[in-house]
Order: sequence, then structure tokens, then C-alpha cells
Amino acid sequence: MVQSISTRYRKYVQELTPSELLERLATLSRAERRAAGAELGLNAAQLDALSYLERCNKYSDTPAALADFLCSSRGTVSQTLLALERKGFLTKTPDTADRRSVHCALTSKGRAALAIAAARDPVARGLEQLEKAEQARLASLLLPVLRSAQEAHGRLTFGVCRTCAHFRRRGRRYRCGLTGEPLTAADSERICREHEPC
Repeated sequence: MVQSISTRYRKYVQELTPSELLERLATLSRAERRAAGAELGLNAAQLDALSYLERCNKYSDTPAALADFLCSSRGTVSQTLLALERKGFLTKTPDTADRRSVHCALTSKGRAALAIAAARDPVARGLEQLEKAEQARLASLLLPVLRSAQEAHGRLTFGVCRTCAHFRRRGRRYRCGLTGEPLTAADSERICREHEPC
């Protein structure tokens, strides 16, 4: 019986196109994200905002950058951030150079909510079953697909800092070639709105 189910499942998966597989994975992930969010008093957009803010760098923690990343309107993002701030999941700090701009940061409550949601992500659990080399291979296959989709629609790449054309390294020191500012090792692992693929 178990072998029969396994055989049928393999046949089903082999009949799916890569696009269908990606869509199915996204659907399963979104469903679990909605369920986890509901338990935390958050909607999917609010969880997406928290997830982005956990991964972005200091140049990208603004409402405008979040709107670009989520492909959403600034008004929608503004309402999302207001709700998250009101619920205690994030804080906003005015920019020191431009008081009209704000920077958003997760609170400990925001980080805890993300940890709970991440633990329930079926796609992340599935990926953990792959060897590191398999995960790297899968990422290398999917990256050109992502880049093509972003370029076709004029979207920013939001890549990891250390993979950017502006990233400068001298020994153990890092610097952003665009801003001229020094970067920490942690900064180099964060995603950036200004990312330019090498």
C-alpha cells in the first residue's frame, strides 16, 4: 500500500511542469502562512512585511522599499506598517538626514512571530530534507528564473549585499561602493533595494 501511494505520487509529480510545481509550493506555503498569521493576529501581508524587514539592510528598511519588494502600493504598505506598529511587532524611527523618511525595525515580539510562522512553513521543512549541495543547485537553477521575471516587469532585484556590483571587500573589511559607507559582515548577508547584480 505504501509503495503504491509513493509510486502514484511520483507519477503525479512527474506530470507537473516546473511552473506548476512552483505554484503548488507557493500555494501550500501561503496557506500555512495564513494559518500561522491568524493564530498570531496577523494577516499574510503583515507577515510578509515582518519577513522582509528581518532580512533587509539599513538602506532598505523604509516603507518605500517595502512597497517595492512586495509589489504593493505605498498606501497599502503604510496601513500594514501602522497595524504592525500598533500591535507591537515593529518600531519606526525617523531618518536622521531626512525627517520625512522613517526606518522600520522588528521588536522582539515581531521576531518571535516570524519564528513561529517559519517553523510551520512546509516548503522550508521540505528544503531541509535536501543536502546542502542540492539546496545550492536548486537555488542556482531558480535564480535566473527569478531574475528574468523581475526584469520582464521592471522590478528591483533585492539581492544579497555581498552579491552586488557595488559591494567592496578589502580583507575582512566591507564597504558599499554606492554609498561609500562601511558594512559589517552581517550587513553583507542582508538584502538591499539598491542591489545591482554582478
